[in-house]
Amino acid sequence: MRGLHLYVRPIESGDRENLATFLGTEPPAWGLLGKLLGDLVAVVSLEITEEALRITGIEVASELRRKWIGKAMVREVEQLARKFDRHKIVVELLHDDVNACDAQEFFRRVGFENEGDRWVRNL
Repeated sequence: MRGLHLYVRPIESGDRENLATFLGTEPPAWGLLGKLLGDLVAVVSLEITEEALRITGIEVASELRRKWIGKAMVREVEQLARKFDRHKIVVELLHDDVNACDAQEFFRRVGFENEGDRWVRNL
């Protein structure tokens, strides 16, 4: 991983097939994707609201988790929020999700604060 550059860009219409394969579900309408050496390794699904940029999903290739890719993707979301003049990033987690504890720990480590049913990062 050291020395490799994560290339992050907005999702485009031509990405739908690769995204569907990577995610195993319908690809998001809007978001960011991350590539390493040309391979899709991360996807962040996003929505824009009046007050915030909302993360509706984040997925990193299982073999590359804990390699700072998720953190780099959140940094890109932060930059995008600033471009859209939003001062918050919001994540709403489902508590009955099997991975909810791991997701909560991830968002806590990257600077989000718990506000009831959602995690918020003020910019």
